[in-house]
Amino acid sequence: MHTLKGTKYAIFFGLLPALIIYLGIAVVPIGMSAYYSFFNWDGIRPLSYVGLENFTEIFKDSIFWLSVKNNAYILLSGLLGQIPVGLLLALILNRKMKGAGFFRTIGFLPVVISSVMVSLIWSTVYNTEYGLLNSILGAVGLDSWQQNWLGDTAWSMLSISVAYIWQNCGFFMVIFLAALQNIPNEVNEAAELDGASGLRKVMRITIPMIRGTILVAVVFSISNSFRVFDLIQIMTGGGPAHATEVMTVYMYSNAFVNMRFGYGSAVSVLILLFSLIVVSVVNRLGKEKEA
Repeated sequence: MHTLKGTKYAIFFGLLPALIIYLGIAVVPIGMSAYYSFFNWDGIRPLSYVGLENFTEIFKDSIFWLSVKNNAYILLSGLLGQIPVGLLLALILNRKMKGAGFFRTIGFLPVVISSVMVSLIWSTVYNTEYGLLNSILGAVGLDSWQQNWLGDTAWSMLSISVAYIWQNCGFFMVIFLAALQNIPNEVNEAAELDGASGLRKVMRITIPMIRGTILVAVVFSISNSFRVFDLIQIMTGGGPAHATEVMTVYMYSNAFVNMRFGYGSAVSVLILLFSLIVVSVVNRLGKEKEA
């Protein structure tokens, strides 16, 4: 009994530093944002209590709803781009092949490159005058397909999404690779003896075996989509005409450019609520499917 009690104390004191750090860098700032969202504050003059006025103004702002729409676009890009591409890369690189380690490193490389560098690389690719994409199109005689990729409202969000998928699909590739390597060889051998191979084996054996990992990847992808900021801020700053503005960029513009910290805090609270709602729905759907 004394030994069990001592073990509990040891676990508690062992976790205490991590718990304090988590509370300090995650819970406390969220609480402060929620508190400031009920005030008008420019960071200099005293706080002025306004109740729910900031939230009311946000819901009436068409630019906010445009940023929500753009966040939904990024979310779908992650789910329909990063996860399938990451899974495909993992399936290819999980096979016995020459240079697999090298290709895994290349696939993971965009994840370890800073977002600033990724933004500069893709800004150069999309450059209207000397960009790689327009140059290739011109070289193969498709001059009419050349676009102002980041400056045209019709193309800017798609262009951002491609860069976003490229930046993060390596992360999901590593997650899926780890899951695939945990599938027992006996399962694969039994499937092959039963005549399952290729796409049929992937759909009926592999994907069901890693369903839990796929659900975790979906949750990661959703939470990442609500936090995307630096890539868009550097490549377009939310332009042209707010066409690529997501909620985090909208929050930054109001809080740190327009010096409306209370309004920006209210936006951050809504970002947290939206992400919690979407992640909760996905978790519930995933559990219902497993049941």
